Order: sequence, then C-alpha cells, then structure tokens
Amino acid sequence: MTHPPTLFRITLACVLGSSLLNGSSLAASDVTWPGFLGPQRDGWVDHFEPPAEWPKSLTKVWQVDVGTGYGSPLVADDRVYQHARQGNDEVLQCLELPTGKQIWKQTHVVPFKASSGGERHGDGPKSSPIIADGRIFTLSSLGEISAWDAESGDLLWRRDYRKRFPQNHPNWGASTSPIVDGDRVIAHVGNDDEGALIALDVKTGDEIWSQGNDGAAYSSPLAVEIHGVRQIVDWNHRALVGVDRDSGVALWEFPLPQYTSNQNMPTPTLHNGRILLGGENRGIYGLEPEMKDGKWSVKERWFQKDVALDMSTAVINGDLLFGFSHYKKGQLFCLDTATGEVLWQGPGRTGANVAFLSIPDHVVALLDNGQLQVIKATDGALEEVASYQVADSPTWAPPVLLKNGLLIKDQTSLALWSFE
Repeated sequence: MTHPPTLFRITLACVLGSSLLNGSSLAASDVTWPGFLGPQRDGWVDHFEPPAEWPKSLTKVWQVDVGTGYGSPLVADDRVYQHARQGNDEVLQCLELPTGKQIWKQTHVVPFKASSGGERHGDGPKSSPIIADGRIFTLSSLGEISAWDAESGDLLWRRDYRKRFPQNHPNWGASTSPIVDGDRVIAHVGNDDEGALIALDVKTGDEIWSQGNDGAAYSSPLAVEIHGVRQIVDWNHRALVGVDRDSGVALWEFPLPQYTSNQNMPTPTLHNGRILLGGENRGIYGLEPEMKDGKWSVKERWFQKDVALDMSTAVINGDLLFGFSHYKKGQLFCLDTATGEVLWQGPGRTGANVAFLSIPDHVVALLDNGQLQVIKATDGALEEVASYQVADSPTWAPPVLLKNGLLIKDQTSLALWSFE
C-alpha cells in the first residue's frame, strides 16, 4: 500500500519531471536495457554520450516503492520492469518510463529466508531478470525460472527443479542471472553440492539440454563466441567452464572452486579472447581458452594477487579492467588486461560493493552507500570527474543509464534521475 507521503512525493516528482523532460530522450523508445550488465552482459552503454561538462547535481523525476532485492531494472519500449520482494511475495512490476506509473503487477509467493550470515543482504531476489522478444524471465530466490509476457504480465510458464535438487539454490539464495541466447534461456540451477547448467526453450520452458552435476554458485553465465564457437561461459561451485551453446557439451574448464567462506560470485569478463576471472581472497586470473586439432585447453596467461573481486563484477574500458577489490575494506582499481599489472588503486574503506557501467572514456560506479561516481577511464590514477548522491539507503542493484538520465534501485524504491 502506498502511504500518503510517498504518494505526494511521486506526484510532486512527476509534475517536476514532466516540465524537465519535455519530450527529451529520457523516455526514448529506442533505448533498451535487457538485463544484468546490458545487451552483451559487459556493462557497456552504447547509447550514452558523456556531456562536455557534467552537471553539478541531478534532478529526481520520480520515485516509487517497489520492494527489496538486487535485481537490475529493465528498459524496453518506454517501459521499466522491476523484480523485487514485498513481504512473502516476489513481485514483477511494469512501469511507464516517463512517469513511473504502474502498468501491471504480478506476484508470486516465494517463502525464502536468508540463512545465518546473510541476513543483512535480505531475502532477495538477488538475480536480475532478462527481457527478450516480448518475454521476461525471472529467477526466484528459491531457484524457480518463470517466463512472463512483457505486454500483459501474464505468466507463460514456470520451471522448478526442486524435484531434481531438494534445495534448488545455494546457501544464500539463487543469485545467478539467467541469460537468453536465441531460442533458449540458460541458467545454473541446484545447490552448493549438486546442480546443472540448463538450457530451456524460451517459448515453452521445455529443457533443451542439461550439462554436468556441479553445484550452483552466485556468478552469472555469459553467452560468447570463442574461436568461432558459440558457447556459454559459466563459473559454477567448482570450476569455470565453457559449454557448447547448441549441444550442451562441455568444451573446457579451469578449476577454481568455492572453499570455506570464499564464494564464487563475480561474473567473468571476456576481452580479446581472454577471460578475466576474480574470486574472493583469490586474486584475478587472465585465462585464454585455446582450440587445437579439435581439442580445447585453457592457458593461464597471468595471475595477480594484489586485488581480488568479492561480489562486484568488473568492466572493460579500452584495454583496461576497472573493478572493486574487497581488500582494505574496499578499493577501486584499474588493471592492465594484457599483463595483469595493477595500474592504480583508490583509497581503502570505500564500501562493500560497487556496480559498474562503462561509457566512452569513463566508468560509472554506483557505491553501495548510494553515491554515484563518474571516473576517468585512465591508467594513471583514480580521477573522479563527477559525483552524485542518488539514494539514502543501500544501493546493491545495478544502475541503468538512459540517454540523459539513469534508473537507480535502492533498498526499497526505484527512482528516475535526469542529467538536465
């Protein structure tokens, strides 16, 4: 239920926003942001041009209560889709992008409770949904995969692997974000001890293939092409693996298992044929899958231990990797992708998590304290060019950049901010 102060805030913000937007590109129908880290799952925003001079402040156009959770907002056809939790339900909402007005809302009972040690992260959902060809795919904290009609919100199908895996999620809940590649939606299901990478038909939910029996991790899969072979790169509980997209056959692997409290969480990054993989307290690897005479292998090109990725996924800009190490209570860093050399590190005690996007000559970093930093994509030193406070509560969900604004999901609400 919307409380009067919130309703007043929404109404006032919409009035202000309508005068500011004035038909601007904030509501451009040609902007699509389909899921976690964008169209290629690499954080690159190709529709955003950095301004010659960054504004001193941003304008809040609207803000609505949507619920808790980490899921990325989705944008398509002047609509915003948000997957979140309200009470005992996981909720998928569709909003008008220009106004924040609700178009439809669907609820699904998901009685998940975070286990000991994960309470501060909430009960999810921690997975980001994905939209493709008029369908939205969500993964609940309990590991259920659902397909929804983007226009109407109708449930199209749901698959629950709890009959195969008695607990169909790792300890702190399913957090991997499904990916859609052509006619199939792909995700890793299961628990810490056993699971499988599965491909389902986007129209029917029928299983196309199931690969392996490795437990699920918190990392998300990539759909990429390496040496001319379309494949799914998946970091599960035991190893980083490459799986043939069409057949589900395992091609190669690099063992890097979870152990004790060191979880497999960040999503790998592909650049110039190399996979950059970092894990909690385990540094960062530069790995290169190779194929010779029809056989695959993986070469470790470099390894460095000075910085490590905990929960935050890094992004590429040029030939540089920008990320957030959990050492020294949180540090931004820049790394040379060719050699693995750490080129600079920011100050310590920055926070617990950062969500990154990459734009021409800059990197956008949303800290978990609600501060949005724009930094130069340079190898010289940390150079901040703009900073904005965009939330008063924790911001763990990835931001979405529009042509002249951005969407920010904080602990319980979603807001549209304008650069004008």
